[in-house]
Amino acid sequence: MRALRIAPDTTLTELTLPEADALSVIRHHVGTSGAVDQAVYHHRALLHVHGEGQVVGLDQNLAAWALVSAWRRMALYPLHGPVVITGRTPDGEAAALDDDLAEHARTVTQTVRQTLKAWKARPPASSEAAASELLAYAARDVASGR
Repeated sequence: MRALRIAPDTTLTELTLPEADALSVIRHHVGTSGAVDQAVYHHRALLHVHGEGQVVGLDQNLAAWALVSAWRRMALYPLHGPVVITGRTPDGEAAALDDDLAEHARTVTQTVRQTLKAWKARPPASSEAAASELLAYAARDVASGR
């Protein structure tokens, strides 16, 4: 089953999950032996996140946050730690990730990586300006289907 992993440092990794016991492999990729939360930010995708990522002090995942915020067309709460994105069946089960959603993830992750690099030379005026900039870029990337 095709999936993607987005790390807080904007590294994107293609995954092939086994059909049987996919949750165990997902746990490994999000870095927990405990709870993995599943969230629906796009009707054809499941986002799998560390159940206690913020509590245990995992870094924010700006690329994943920008992607899911663009999918939902609104700024969402922060995500912490690595995330795994899979497809979603009509009955809510994990499935292979579709090509267009994988391309959204690739493009938004690359845009966030480039923006963070640019900010080292030209920092944003505020946290709010930074969030607005990332959201505008992610919305553009998702809308254009790049």
